[in-house]
Amino acid sequence: MSTTLVKPAEVERKWYLLDAAGKSLGHVAAEAAVLLRGKQKVDYTPNVDCGDFVVVINCDKAVLTGKKAEQKFHITHSKYIGGLKKVQYGKLMAENSDLAMTYAVKGMIPSNTIGAKALTRLHCYQGAEHAHAAQKPEKIEF
Repeated sequence: MSTTLVKPAEVERKWYLLDAAGKSLGHVAAEAAVLLRGKQKVDYTPNVDCGDFVVVINCDKAVLTGKKAEQKFHITHSKYIGGLKKVQYGKLMAENSDLAMTYAVKGMIPSNTIGAKALTRLHCYQGAEHAHAAQKPEKIEF
């Protein structure tokens, strides 16, 4: 028995398609984060970026459970005095649901160079149409 360590040149990347229609925002984001990191693979190596490409469609049809639409906020600060910006998640989901999905996935991957590179392989779309049909993404049911 020996442990296999994957080299970055040996990583094979696949394309996956997630449909967020009628599903919780957090559940879809958690599944996307696992696929982006590559943790579902047998030869997963933590210090190598071995994740796959993920396309999330129908982000506008994802649901927020409980009172998150009114009580949860996306908060940013410009580091200047008075630079605090708060957006209610209900408003964010109504206007930029693909951005809300990106924020949710970003919070579930590590804040380092591997996580930043993994986030570039995430593609979120509000509707059912996407620009990655040529890659033939495999649809994931969860």
